[in-house]
Amino acid sequence: MTNNRRRFLQKVAATSAASAGVLAVPKIANAQEVVKWKMQALWDGGTTPLKFEEMYVKRVAELTDNKFEIQLYSAGQLVPANQAFDAVRGGAFQMMKTFDGYEAGKIPSLAFTSSVPFGFPEPDQYEAWFYEKGGLDFARKAYGPAGLFYIAPSVYGPEPIHSNVPIKTIHDFKNKKGRFVGLASTVMGKLGVSVTTLATNEVYSGLDKGVIDLADRGDLTANLDAGLGEVAKYIIMPGPHQPTTSTSYVANKAAYDRLPEHFKAALAVAAREVSSAMRQHYLVADTQALQAFKKQNVEISALPADEIEKGRALAQEAWKEATKDDALATEIYESQVQFMKDLGLL
Repeated sequence: MTNNRRRFLQKVAATSAASAGVLAVPKIANAQEVVKWKMQALWDGGTTPLKFEEMYVKRVAELTDNKFEIQLYSAGQLVPANQAFDAVRGGAFQMMKTFDGYEAGKIPSLAFTSSVPFGFPEPDQYEAWFYEKGGLDFARKAYGPAGLFYIAPSVYGPEPIHSNVPIKTIHDFKNKKGRFVGLASTVMGKLGVSVTTLATNEVYSGLDKGVIDLADRGDLTANLDAGLGEVAKYIIMPGPHQPTTSTSYVANKAAYDRLPEHFKAALAVAAREVSSAMRQHYLVADTQALQAFKKQNVEISALPADEIEKGRALAQEAWKEATKDDALATEIYESQVQFMKDLGLL
């Protein structure tokens, strides 16, 4: 590693540590020793998102002259996906890629760091909130009491809603049965949807058997591969429930604190690079997936701008309710609302 690059990484790490409020840490690992971590991803093996996690661990190794090795596991390989939070907190392995909304029931603040339904329409706006408006600090404060450290987000564009019925207006959601998670479940409930939290691998059968009328599942390519075009003949894209998306790299805090500063910086730098790469990939992949869905006679539509504005007005009530009067969640909510006002969205 050149001295210039080492100094750059150390500078990034110092900024990261300061924002996290790290004033004292345990004994630091020797930078000349190889540090080995295990990380469980959010994604199944062989999927496109997992390829970006492969890119991530490779980039971390490159930035540390192969002194920091992260062994990557797909979803469920180490523990069931819904147990990753507790496993990393308990030190069973050091790191996970997760969707914060899954833990919003335990930590209300995390409802706002995964997606804001009817919120930021552009991923650059959401990512700017993290990096320019204090979002990283908020996320780290949210995870800190659990013994976890929020490293950085991967921010990309919208996810679709797959439906058995046409959805042309906000009113069309009323009295439908839908699968949503995180803050989206609260907001869609406000729109009259009877929400259920089916597991991802149950969405296909749920739509096929009529257990649900519509669903959030994942990105367009993943949903195409899962066969949703066979069981749901309507797509709303962009899905207003998730106009932008953020997944996150989260580590066991004690393990993170033991890292040399430039290893910490490598984690952060690689995360931002992968976020950008993933976002650009989806710009291309979504277009291709939509063409493939059309060949399956799936109707693609988007809610008109005036309907999005109606939904955003209703969503604001749900955003506030989702804070559950938690002080930190309320502070995050107010920060995001103010930024949306600055952007002219509210």
